Amino acid sequence: MTIGRRQFVKTLGVAGVVLASDIPQSFAAEGRFAEKSQKSYDVAVIGAGVFGAWTAHELGRSGKKVILLDQYGPANSRSSSGGETRIIRMGYGAKEFYTRWSWRSLAAWKEFFARTAQPLFQNTGVLWMADAGDPSIAKTSATLTKVGIPFELLSHADLQKRFPQIGAEPSMVGLFEPESGALLARRAVQAVVADAIKNGVDYRVAAVVPPAVVPPAGERRLESIALGDGSAVTAAKFVFACGPWLPRIFPELLGGKIVPTRGEEFFFGLPGGDSRYATPAMPTWIDNTTETFGTPDIEGRGFKVGIDLHGPSFDPDRDSRTVNEDSLKFAREFLARRFPGLRNAPLLENRVCQYENTTNEDFLIDRHPALENVWLVGGGSGHGFKHGPALGAYVAAKLIEGGEVEPFFRLSNKGKVEAPSIFHR
Repeated sequence: MTIGRRQFVKTLGVAGVVLASDIPQSFAAEGRFAEKSQKSYDVAVIGAGVFGAWTAHELGRSGKKVILLDQYGPANSRSSSGGETRIIRMGYGAKEFYTRWSWRSLAAWKEFFARTAQPLFQNTGVLWMADAGDPSIAKTSATLTKVGIPFELLSHADLQKRFPQIGAEPSMVGLFEPESGALLARRAVQAVVADAIKNGVDYRVAAVVPPAVVPPAGERRLESIALGDGSAVTAAKFVFACGPWLPRIFPELLGGKIVPTRGEEFFFGLPGGDSRYATPAMPTWIDNTTETFGTPDIEGRGFKVGIDLHGPSFDPDRDSRTVNEDSLKFAREFLARRFPGLRNAPLLENRVCQYENTTNEDFLIDRHPALENVWLVGGGSGHGFKHGPALGAYVAAKLIEGGEVEPFFRLSNKGKVEAPSIFHR
């Protein structure tokens, strides 16, 4: 049984539901909210971040009976899919697979936003800045050429002429992707979930109790999952796409193989009347020389600076989301050098987020080794958001059609995470 918003508001006394104020209007207006029941599903997807949202969306489109569960709600502030913006870029060095997935995902995001009349992609272009000898530029150029993705190589003189607001050092060159840009992340995920609900996917806010690693009587299937309110969900298949909570759900299996770490982002205000650091004059950017990245001022939120050096292990439920003063100092010093017009820009907003890192920085997409109808989907490793549409379609196809997953996605290729890396943007 499912209920609409008005009836939902009247049932606040039912255990396991959330306050109406916690439900985005886009869900409530046309939504289907699952009550506590023993209704059986073809697939239960646990986690309504970008991976889980697109997986549920694609399974629903295929005609499967699907329920999507999340303990805090789609793209909530604790999740790795929360926040205002994410970069979508095609550059991946020699990793052609991810370049192709990004290109496919960009088309899918744009089609989805056009169909739902939500302009949540900002075609700012993406500018890579690097030292002239950085091998990633040559590798990225070769891959983009092979796949047929437009780009421009910029000398130092080209950088100065095209983007005079950037304080590029003499040794620096650029690679510009004109078709790339920024996704408005939180709203994009919520839009995907709302569309999935509109098209028949059930949605429920609920915490999931970690299932037993070995089912009773030596069976190799999970029949149902228990929820924190004492109810249960029964399904033929389960997809756990829980982001930083995935190793907590399966600690013996994934502990140390997916490690959430802390990241920090800052949003600085532009000088009054100065549009050089806003769209369309300023692109989204990635600075390989300092391991920083950011977006121009979009919708008046401020000029974003993200520090791409991972902090310590991070608990998404309990750890403080107050930024480190040393990080703010670094961001200000970086602004003064790379974007001198923002030298004295006021801090408007800051955010602590997290990555879920794997050892090889490839996603985890694989069956649970002891539960044949359970799939593990995660390890976004700081670059996963953009790939939501391609990943969702990929996972849905594996559940429906079967077949082996790419070797680099497999659990067997994930070792223990020993130290942070600097691949993530």
